[in-house]
Amino acid sequence: MERRITEFIAGLRAAGVRVSLAESADAMRAIELSGIANRDFFRLALQATLIKDQGDAGTFQELFPLYFGSDAPPSMQQAGGGQLSEEEQRQLEQMLEEMLQNMTPEQLAELFRSMMTGQQLSNQQIREMLGQVSPPHMTDQRYQQWMARQAMRELQFSKLNQLLRELLVELREAGMSDEAIAAIMQAARENQQALADQIGQQVSRQMADMAQGQGQQPPRRRGESELLDQPLENLDDRDAHEMRAVVNRLAARLRSRMALRQRRGKTGTLDAKATIRTNQRFGGVPVYVRHRTRHLKPKLLILCDRSVSTQHVMTFMLLMIYSLHDQVSRTRSFAFIDHLHDMSIYFAESRPEQAIAQVLQNIRSTRSYSTDLGCCLGEFTRDHLGLVDSRTTVIVLGDGRNNENDPNLAAFEEIRRRARKVIWFATEERYKWGVYDPGSLSSDIYKYAPMCDAMHEVTTLRQLAEAIDRLFARM
Repeated sequence: MERRITEFIAGLRAAGVRVSLAESADAMRAIELSGIANRDFFRLALQATLIKDQGDAGTFQELFPLYFGSDAPPSMQQAGGGQLSEEEQRQLEQMLEEMLQNMTPEQLAELFRSMMTGQQLSNQQIREMLGQVSPPHMTDQRYQQWMARQAMRELQFSKLNQLLRELLVELREAGMSDEAIAAIMQAARENQQALADQIGQQVSRQMADMAQGQGQQPPRRRGESELLDQPLENLDDRDAHEMRAVVNRLAARLRSRMALRQRRGKTGTLDAKATIRTNQRFGGVPVYVRHRTRHLKPKLLILCDRSVSTQHVMTFMLLMIYSLHDQVSRTRSFAFIDHLHDMSIYFAESRPEQAIAQVLQNIRSTRSYSTDLGCCLGEFTRDHLGLVDSRTTVIVLGDGRNNENDPNLAAFEEIRRRARKVIWFATEERYKWGVYDPGSLSSDIYKYAPMCDAMHEVTTLRQLAEAIDRLFARM
């Protein structure tokens, strides 16, 4: 039990709860006095000694069953909520079986059957379904909801809504009453939510098992070519060292390429008027040739979406950009969630690797679906617009998903008017741009696109390096 309590404390710390050594010792002494026979008293003893901030109570309640059991599946409603007649029940079962006969994949059919009949799927069945899709690649329980949404997306969970609509249309055409159809839909919706909760529970269990070294982990990808083309959102912590080495090599190549461009362009273009004026004393013979001064080192201003889904691409972009500091006149960087956060202070005091670690630790979302780029653009134009001038290239990194908030196009237009260029690094594949996603809501990226000089897809490290290279090549 002491080992399990120690693992639980480590899980709390990984989720962002501050637990000191003294508080850990207090928890152990409290358990010695209270014992573990009474589960509720055991839970209260741990909570009283480990949780000192009310805001951390929710994290405690979420993690406690993962380490001390009692993760019973949520209860489900029987078909129609028990309001169907025998004839209506038979009609529903018959049409459901007809739909299930040709339904693929198998796990979707199982989920749909459970949703419509109220037959509970065991945790083992849910774990087997999750075993057929990509396992979670994070162990931090703060990202549990996001990993659960990823698992449901791979299980095609959202397709249950379409299947339910098709079944209800067939039942209505077969003459079933509106009252019975409403009862079936209500019970199905409640069962769908119960299944989503159960999948979330088992994803949390997978993440806890991986944190303890017991869970299934994806194979390590070691080749540089594979890492360059691997989607960044699928990378796990075990690839971090290899990826950073690849990023350092890419940055070195880009730095050499940019230095060569600098040397070739030092003299600038011929200034005919200045050359004529300078050589008038020699009768117009061009003894001295004058060139226009070139500002080869640009200013960069970076606005990064600090969402869980963009964490890896943000990390590698900042690491690469700040590794090229000698090729840039000045770099200012901001992270946006529902408010704007200045990241430059971290890079001014620490090396890029250390600064990025501090950014990830200190700047993070406190709730789901909190991204509000429009609000952050308003804050930027109000407090920091003076950072943008005719030599500034503005880079926006994100997917443009504002969670139905105002995109604040007027503020974006104001930034564009002052900047030399505005470049958008899109963290989603191009086919997802502007597409409605039940996990992230609609995307506003095509509303911002007309005001951008270029749009680059940067879902892999190769695409990111190419986008940065093109960025500096055109400056």
